[in-house]
Amino acid sequence: MTAGRIPKMKILWDYPHMANPLLSQQLVIDRCPHCNVANPTLEKMWESQTSRFDTTDTRCWRIYRCTRCGGLVSAFARSWDQPIGGMYPNYERAHESIPQKARDFLNQAMDSLQSPAGAVMLAASAVDELLKQKGYKEGKLHPRINKAAKEHVITSEMGKWAHQVRLDANNQRHADENASLPTEDEARQSIEFATALAEFLFVLPSKVRQGLKQSAESDPKPEGEKTEE
Repeated sequence: MTAGRIPKMKILWDYPHMANPLLSQQLVIDRCPHCNVANPTLEKMWESQTSRFDTTDTRCWRIYRCTRCGGLVSAFARSWDQPIGGMYPNYERAHESIPQKARDFLNQAMDSLQSPAGAVMLAASAVDELLKQKGYKEGKLHPRINKAAKEHVITSEMGKWAHQVRLDANNQRHADENASLPTEDEARQSIEFATALAEFLFVLPSKVRQGLKQSAESDPKPEGEKTEE
């Protein structure tokens, strides 16, 4: 999603609201993972079949081109014209552990990348809501970010990063004469910051809790053994 970051292959299709796309002559997905245009036309440009050295794990591959932005998408399935088992780059969604309102703002920002001013405003709204969830509700956005950094709720580096990206939601809303319209690259940077903040504040702690729970379940204490205080 973000510039300079290589997206991971989405091995399993895990968006329950969407049916598995087929590895057909056109790849039918909700949005282009490059330009985020809705209902993109992704035309097949190349195809091949691969397998392991021992001829097992056969997969069929096709590469598609978005007719809007020219970005390439690769996908595979176990046989032609069947539901895909993976796609690269994958279409990103905000993690479910992020509070609903902030998650909605973040998803809408990702979906609005082709309209950079709107995407920046939505990313800033996501940051605003994330800070409110941590108790930072009063004042303008940047002073609240600074306060969160000073109180070690976020790192000092994240506080500095916030000042290097466009989060001028108020300028967009009030048409500040001195504020230039954001570029698509600036919108990407804003979304990347909002995503990183959400991951730091909510996603990572959620994964840690889940990991602790799974490790406790897989390694239960023998009966009568006391846990260290």
